[in-house]
Amino acid sequence: MKIIAYVLLALVLYACQQKTQETKQATPEKWSVKMANSVIGRYQNLTQYLGANESKGWQYDVAFLAMTIDKLGDKDSKYSSFMADYVNHFVTDSGTILAYKQDEYNIDRIAPARNLITLYKRTGEDKYRKSIELFVHQMENHPRTKEGGFWHKKVYPNQMWLDGLYMASPFLTQYAKEFNQPKWFDEVSFQITTVYKRTLDTKTGLLYHAYDESRKMPWSDPQTGHSPNFWSRSMGWYLMAIVDVLDYLPENHEQRDSIIKIFQATSEALLKVRDPKTGLWYQVLDQGPREGNYLEGSGSAMYTYAFAKGAKKGYLDPKFTKIAEESFQAMLNNFITTDTDGHISMTSICGACGLGGNPYRDGSYEYYIHEKVVTNDTKGVAPFILAALELDK
Repeated sequence: MKIIAYVLLALVLYACQQKTQETKQATPEKWSVKMANSVIGRYQNLTQYLGANESKGWQYDVAFLAMTIDKLGDKDSKYSSFMADYVNHFVTDSGTILAYKQDEYNIDRIAPARNLITLYKRTGEDKYRKSIELFVHQMENHPRTKEGGFWHKKVYPNQMWLDGLYMASPFLTQYAKEFNQPKWFDEVSFQITTVYKRTLDTKTGLLYHAYDESRKMPWSDPQTGHSPNFWSRSMGWYLMAIVDVLDYLPENHEQRDSIIKIFQATSEALLKVRDPKTGLWYQVLDQGPREGNYLEGSGSAMYTYAFAKGAKKGYLDPKFTKIAEESFQAMLNNFITTDTDGHISMTSICGACGLGGNPYRDGSYEYYIHEKVVTNDTKGVAPFILAALELDK
């Protein structure tokens, strides 16, 4: 009888294991995991991303992707290790950062420091604490407009770009909370509201890409100082800045409600220029299917993330959850492909856009639609993962 009982027990256990295995196989892999695994499958280290090399240095875009992949670390430590390996490529034992020069006063260099806070909290290693202060020191001395807005870069004097709000604001607000430095709550709130005031188009509710206080740039409006067009990704950076800053800004901060109202108004304005056929957004937001314009991946992913998170946190109307769900599916339909090796890719991402410089970028419609469009650029892949995580996709 005992033998029969053991046999029956073994059969039951085997059946349970088979059922568990079948269930695992039947459960589709999340899109966040698929994309992260595709990145890791292609690159041993993010310093190699899209042919990058060490000379590219301390980059906001690659560090952004590292940060998003790290958010999957609770599922598997390999994701956190992938982020840490990238950061540790640049952080020395003394806390200095390879290829970082503070005196360049480039606000893009601040964004990667969010990963330093993560690693300091995780490990307690002093080198991360020291390196964090390098970036705080930059922002303490960063050049400003007469009004007090941070310049985008020293080489772009008197200019505030929407992009820059994401580059510095979430880091400074997290730093303020983690290290009890409340002055940065006020600073970040000022930056968010000031750039909104200076870039807002009151007719559409959309925000122009940049603002030149001096009105000396050929791209700037001589009356308002703003640039000529509404670029999709620049507004994406701005919305993500707000929704991430609100994670750390105190509930009782005097500017919190004003910032939420800006977030709400800007989100509603974006709905008015959303492509009704696909549920996505164009490279030049208000020009729709004008010749040369195209549905762009990074801006669409950033809005999807901001809408999903904003609705979940209660900042936005609950309708934005459904909008984010629809837009995520639209990204799958329009931007996501499967390669022959089984990895997934994201297409239709604007490689880079800016203003001024050499060769000169005039901010015209023709300029924005003719910049290179690439596949798997970090600035689309990273917010795609964030959107997937917020929507549990």
